[in-house]
Amino acid sequence: MSTEFDDLAFDTRAVRAGQQRTHEGEHAEAIFPTSSYVFANAAEAAARFSGEQPGNIYSRFTNPTVRTFEQRLASLEGGACCVATSSGMAAILSTCAGLLKSGDHIVSSRSIFGTTTVLFTTYFAKFGVETTFVPLADLDAWEEAIRPETRLLFIETPSNPLTELADIRRLADIAHARGCLLAVDNCFCTPALQRPLELGADIVIHSATKYLDGQGRCIGGAVVGDTERVGKDVYGFLRTAGPTMSPFNAWVFLKGLETLTLRMKAHSAGALVLARWLEQQPAVARVYYPGLESHPQHELAVRQQQGFGGIVSFDVKGGKESAWTVIDATRVFSITANLGDAKSTITHPATTTHGRLTPEQRAAAGISDGLIRLAVGLESVTDLQADLARGLAAIRR
Repeated sequence: MSTEFDDLAFDTRAVRAGQQRTHEGEHAEAIFPTSSYVFANAAEAAARFSGEQPGNIYSRFTNPTVRTFEQRLASLEGGACCVATSSGMAAILSTCAGLLKSGDHIVSSRSIFGTTTVLFTTYFAKFGVETTFVPLADLDAWEEAIRPETRLLFIETPSNPLTELADIRRLADIAHARGCLLAVDNCFCTPALQRPLELGADIVIHSATKYLDGQGRCIGGAVVGDTERVGKDVYGFLRTAGPTMSPFNAWVFLKGLETLTLRMKAHSAGALVLARWLEQQPAVARVYYPGLESHPQHELAVRQQQGFGGIVSFDVKGGKESAWTVIDATRVFSITANLGDAKSTITHPATTTHGRLTPEQRAAAGISDGLIRLAVGLESVTDLQADLARGLAAIRR
């Protein structure tokens, strides 16, 4: 899925890669809101459907706008192929359904999105795919959990919501030595800050809903990797089952990619200032952010990432009651579980993003009742500090 811009800089590819202008000569990417395509004759239709001739067939699995997004994201991640999906969860579903079969085994980090845990333990388990969960940063635990039937290692790094990191290169070495694939959810960093394929990962997964869009407008996902596993196996599942990205959403994500580096740098800068400020607040017990020198994997973040991202989490003293007090006192932050928006968001993971987990599962993942997750947007950091200070002051009364 190479393009004419693949030898140019990241920021140039984020604006230019993948676009093929029509005979109209449009400057912005075109949107193709069509369900089907007209063939020149019966022979061409037969050749398209058989795969003998490339080209558009049906927008469930071939659409020019979606293809432009796929080519651009593949270029940014350094992958040979990308399959766009209807959501981030659809991307994970398509990856596992395309690559795994009954009797296969997944080793996953405990520190993943709560809905991903439910997908593995409730739904894939129905079809005979078992999952073992291990601590994200414990490489010995990963080694010990791999079985002869293990096919996939799955991680989010940084993790949601505690921003724990995995050493991608070392984990890729472990996976490949045992004949497994490594899939990395790169939602928090995006390719602007981290490129897992360059570190040895086999598959990169995105919720395009988050930072790839950047303004909270659309739902979408993507899988990036090679032409065999992603280009045939994952694509084959999407073609058959149809968890498809819409052309309009693909166009919105293309616009988001054009400003990706600028936004990720701004998110990272604001988050670091806010994290350092939170460390000084008496009502805060602990701050989780890879950009802080106090973060146990700060040095790994410096080596592995080109920035620290926009997610900051912190524990407040007093548990759930105090956490809700802080959240309810905010006026600038939006109380929503989404992230990656220009607008800063705030949520209580134990009762939202990880609320479907059992108390034991939340405890194993380190999700306390006093934990608050921030997705730092593009507003003035001074205003965000004042917004949080109001709630933190209320705890002390």
